[in-house]
Amino acid sequence: MNVSSRPAAPPAPVRRRIAVPVGLLAAVSGAFGYVGTVDPNEPGHYPVCPLYQLTGLYCPGCGGLRSAHAFVHGDLLGALRDNALGVLAYLGFGVLWTFWVARAARGRPVRIGLGTAQLWALGAALLVFTVVRNLPFGGWLHP
Repeated sequence: MNVSSRPAAPPAPVRRRIAVPVGLLAAVSGAFGYVGTVDPNEPGHYPVCPLYQLTGLYCPGCGGLRSAHAFVHGDLLGALRDNALGVLAYLGFGVLWTFWVARAARGRPVRIGLGTAQLWALGAALLVFTVVRNLPFGGWLHP
């Protein structure tokens, strides 16, 4: 028996446990609010994608700002047209953020462990998306 053992510390209050996810949501909301206000379809507001400017090829992020702008304004089809992968990322963020807040509010840690296979699959999906959107038959994926 260990005589010097201390009793367990009481759990942190809920507002403290959810402070980080709420802060992240505030930052993301601010970014989406800015992009929703400052239209990326108007030239001069945002820099041009360096890959596109140098090579004429679309990267996986090309059209992401236009997609976010359309998403903020409720134009889901326009958002999908500008960057379908971006829309999936926005929705995925919402799901993961909700999961994070629910776990944090209960005092449970959040661990999203992506294994090697999942990381390779994610990389392959990004590569396929990038290649297809730059091929003639992938014109429907151009921003």
